[in-house]
Amino acid sequence: MEDAHHVPRWKTLLAFGIIYFVWGATFFAIRVGVREVPPLLFCAMRFVAAGLLVYLWATANKEQQPTPRQWLSAFLLAFLIFVVDYGLLFWAEQRVPSGIAAMIMATIPAFMALSEITILRTQRLTARLSVALFSGIAGVAVLMSHSINLGKLGKLGGTPIDTAGAVGLILGAISWSIASALARKLPLPSSKVMSSGAQMLAGGAMLVAISAARGEWRGFDPRAVSSTAWVALVYLVFAGSIAGFTAYVWLLHHESPTKVGTYAYVNPVVAVIIGYFLGGEALGARTVLGGVFVLASVVTITSMRTKSPAVAEDAE
Repeated sequence: MEDAHHVPRWKTLLAFGIIYFVWGATFFAIRVGVREVPPLLFCAMRFVAAGLLVYLWATANKEQQPTPRQWLSAFLLAFLIFVVDYGLLFWAEQRVPSGIAAMIMATIPAFMALSEITILRTQRLTARLSVALFSGIAGVAVLMSHSINLGKLGKLGGTPIDTAGAVGLILGAISWSIASALARKLPLPSSKVMSSGAQMLAGGAMLVAISAARGEWRGFDPRAVSSTAWVALVYLVFAGSIAGFTAYVWLLHHESPTKVGTYAYVNPVVAVIIGYFLGGEALGARTVLGGVFVLASVVTITSMRTKSPAVAEDAE
C-alpha cells in the first residue's frame, strides 16, 4: 500500500473529484438514458458491461475466484443493490428529475443508521440521531407535499414530485442500507475488486432476466437510440462504475471513512446543479428547502461515530 503520508496531493484531489463530481453526474446520465431505453434494460446494460470488465480485470490479476458460498452472497447483495435499489432508481428517473432523485437517495445514510441499530447493533438511537432521521424524513416530505403554507411568506412554490417515483426511490434507499449491513455479515471475496465485479455481474444478469420478463426487449431497436443516450451509457460504465469504484477504494486506503463518506452530501448538490443547467430541471423553493433538510440529516449522520466504520461500498 502506498504510504498515506507520501501520497501526492494531486492524487487525493483527483480521487475526491471523481467520487464528488463523476458520481454526482451519474444521476443526470441515467435521466438521459431512460428517456430512450427501457429503464431496467438500460440498468442491465450498465452493470453487465461494468461487472464483466471489473471481473475480467480481477481474474487477469489472478485474484482468487469466489467460492460457491460467496457467489450466493454476491447474488443476494446484487439483488438488493442492483435490482431493487438501482432498478428502482432507473425506473423512478422516468418520473422524477435527476437532482431530486439524488436528494432522495441521499437519505441512504439515515436508513443505514437504522440498519446499524437493528441488524449490526453498532449504533444506538440517540437524541442527535433522532433529530437527523426526522430531518431527512422532513426533507422528503417537503419534496412530495402538494401544499405547504409558510405563513406570511405564502405557499411554497414548485411542483411536488411524483409520489410513485418518490416511494420507489425510498424503497431503493432502504434496500441499499440493508445490503450494506448484510455485506458485513455475509462471506464475500477478500478482494474488493473481485467482490464488486461479481456483484455487478450478478446484478446485471438478474436485471437482464427481469427486463426480458417485463417485455422491455419487445420492440426495442438499438438503432433508434440516439448517440447521446449511448454516450450516457458509456459514461455510467467507465466513469461512474469503474473509475468511481477505483477512486473510492483507493481513498478508503488513504483517507478516513468520515472524509470519504462526504460524497453522500456532495453528490446531490452536484446532481441538482447539473440537472438545472444541462437538463432544464426546476430549482424552486421547494427543492431548496427539501434539500437543506436532507443534507442536514446526511451531514449529521455521517459525522457520528459508530463502533465500526459505517462506510458502505458503492458502485455508482
